[in-house]
Amino acid sequence: MMAIPQLAGCAMRLFRFFILLSLLLAGSAHAAFPSTTSANGSSLTGLMQGSSNQADFLPVHEAFRPGLLEANDQQIIVIFDIAPGYYLYRHRLHFTLQGENKLPLSPQLPEGKHKTDEYFGDVEVYYNQLQVTLDVSDLAVGASSLSVGFQGCADAGLCYPPEVVNLPLSDANAQASANTKPAVAAQESSDLSLTTQTGALALLLFFVAGLGLTFTPCVLPMLPILSSLVLGRSAIGRGRALALALAYVLGMAITLAVVGALIGSFGAALNIQARLQSPWVLGSFAVFFALFALAMFGHFDLTLPRFLREPLERLNQRTEGGSVAGAASMGVLSTLVVSPCISAPLAGALVYISTTGDAFGGGLKLFALGLGMGVPLLLVALFGSTLLPRSGPWLTTVKHLFGFGLLAVAIWLLERLLPGPLSLALWAALAAGLAVRIGLFSADHGNYLRRTLAVLIALYASAALFGALAGAEDPLRPLQPFSASRDSATQPGAGFTTLTDPAQVDLALQSAARQQQPAIIDVYADWCISCKVMEREILSQPDVREALAGHARIKLDLTGNTPAQRAWLTQHQLFGPPAYLFYRGDGRELRNLRIQGEVDKTHFQRILQQAANGNLTP
Repeated sequence: MMAIPQLAGCAMRLFRFFILLSLLLAGSAHAAFPSTTSANGSSLTGLMQGSSNQADFLPVHEAFRPGLLEANDQQIIVIFDIAPGYYLYRHRLHFTLQGENKLPLSPQLPEGKHKTDEYFGDVEVYYNQLQVTLDVSDLAVGASSLSVGFQGCADAGLCYPPEVVNLPLSDANAQASANTKPAVAAQESSDLSLTTQTGALALLLFFVAGLGLTFTPCVLPMLPILSSLVLGRSAIGRGRALALALAYVLGMAITLAVVGALIGSFGAALNIQARLQSPWVLGSFAVFFALFALAMFGHFDLTLPRFLREPLERLNQRTEGGSVAGAASMGVLSTLVVSPCISAPLAGALVYISTTGDAFGGGLKLFALGLGMGVPLLLVALFGSTLLPRSGPWLTTVKHLFGFGLLAVAIWLLERLLPGPLSLALWAALAAGLAVRIGLFSADHGNYLRRTLAVLIALYASAALFGALAGAEDPLRPLQPFSASRDSATQPGAGFTTLTDPAQVDLALQSAARQQQPAIIDVYADWCISCKVMEREILSQPDVREALAGHARIKLDLTGNTPAQRAWLTQHQLFGPPAYLFYRGDGRELRNLRIQGEVDKTHFQRILQQAANGNLTP
């Protein structure tokens, strides 16, 4: 008689373990969401900089310091020391061996921190430190140096021009012996922080996806039957039922984790993450996700081949429930023989994990997926099927929503290959299909919330389609071409004379001085995010334009980053755009009022007023 209380105690300990795992997933995901602290963790620095609205910026070679950790006939390892509050763009990194011939190299880059900018879309950046491995495979024989190209920005609002640094390969061994240990330790610390931030949210998403997969027509109606098979046919208490259900769920989750780890190792062995730069690989993966979506829409069933499926099904049928070992075995076998509603999303998850090349992370993600799928079974084991929602057409809707999600991943992959307007047209088509599926033309007039959501999605689809036809590229701003044409008269470019040659800038300043006209130089570049922000939020405002009406307005466009432009920056002791230089009517610069980096409108207007007063000073 004492066995039942002991068994109940064991079950409750297992249940607490399961709840603890769920809380850890949710808590770590909460930590992954952005906070007010900057990406490098220096919230106090940002606060102090914000109080003056203008920061003191480092020279580019102090903000970003590339060096060599190792250089031999097989590989070259480059490390960047990045100052706090600064970051490097992943897509602006390039490496070339310098010798008799110039040989471009393909770097093996780790995953960076994702930043979404309303002008330049999704980019990856690196903070603190970056280690890059270059596979040279005897190509370095005869090479004298490595040319390293990079570009970065400051969080406080300054973008540096593209830089190129030559690193002598002959100094690599001496430099490596002095720097390897501290550099590797710092890199490991940076990678751990980045993994915590980006991986925790992925764990929560996999957990939620597993929970959602349960509410599909192939799974939810089978839960009571599955529960009876796992628990056995004899009457048992809740403690025993909970222990058996947990054994099933953990068997399923651990099996998924093993599969995820194997797929992650397979992806690392093939270096799939680096191969994702190939259009053929991106296109193939997009086709896979589209096929997985068609399976979710019911066009075909994605299952194991018969010669593998049938023996596993027979073994699963012979496995008896009612014991912890039997329930765990059923969990393992059920993972290998998945239903059609789960197979396509699971295949998509495996493809995604293969691209990360992370065995541990892949296993952890699929473990979270298994835990999510097991929550409803635990509820059925404890309380019966009374807590489960009734089956109905809504289950098919959930299945189809997973299909639309898989199509969204396919379009996201194709965005790297297709022109921007064509990608936006695909997003419009996806939104239109989703609107129709959730009831845009449904005859059921009672479900107002569902129809309202369908109408809103249809409106977005229309806006995206019109925007694509007008040349728009950003799914978040599909009507940008129309607003740009409407506001063209108020853009700062209408009042500024854009020049690319610094010699022409000097001539424009001389012309203004002859007319006793004050002048302002706007140092700008297309790749400067803060320049775009200040154009929209400050220079295009009517009151600012009115205050600048009496000035000679000159815009020096540094997009080309020519030697003459770089020499002009050095001459004027500027690090890069944005910058604003104010000149009196006699041609002398008011150096104490120059603006370097992004500032707010109030600060800009105060400097502009001081410049106007300075212009009246003899």
